[in-house]
Amino acid sequence: MPQEYRLVTLDNAAPAKDQAEAYEVIRRYVASFKRQFEDGGDRLKSLYLVSESPGTGKTTTAAAILNEWLRVSFVGALGRNRQAPDLLAYFLDVNAWQTDYNAFNRARVPDSIAGPAAERYYRAFSAAQSAPFAVLDDIGVRDVTDGFRGDLHAVINARVTNALPTVYTSNVAIDALARVFKDRRLPDRIRDQCHDIPFVGDSKRGIRR
Repeated sequence: MPQEYRLVTLDNAAPAKDQAEAYEVIRRYVASFKRQFEDGGDRLKSLYLVSESPGTGKTTTAAAILNEWLRVSFVGALGRNRQAPDLLAYFLDVNAWQTDYNAFNRARVPDSIAGPAAERYYRAFSAAQSAPFAVLDDIGVRDVTDGFRGDLHAVINARVTNALPTVYTSNVAIDALARVFKDRRLPDRIRDQCHDIPFVGDSKRGIRR
């Protein structure tokens, strides 16, 4: 989790005022987190936070949702005398993850750069596939190689197949992801058991509240 988002919650998140309609849906979604402790409970769905404009609060909101998951999961485990798993949730900055991929797949990259990048990349790959809850931030912001596309599909497929709730953020509508990734399978997998939540307005970055 990026440092700036570690303490953000739905109650103190700056976008809550401008994205009131979206937050109504999101609060109901967070209220469903307790179902993780119910045997045979309904599957927790995923969310796709989307706006054409950047800076509308999608990443902040996704981080707030993840923090709410951590709170409910940890407190719920303690209240039931269970040991909380070491990995409760994971925040994957897809753009940064792709930068690491490029760093160890370009020619003539020094080992001192390629080695740590590859280590970070595969550590993130494993965590993003298996975490009980995950944020995949900034889906579809860059063109991708076949290799990176395959790894991203593997992460998404693992999460969908294992019914692991995921919050995606993007400036690209789900239907347009097929054009960005040149792969119709990715949006099809993301759409499965996923609620699309639009964020409205223009960028609020740099605006003092």
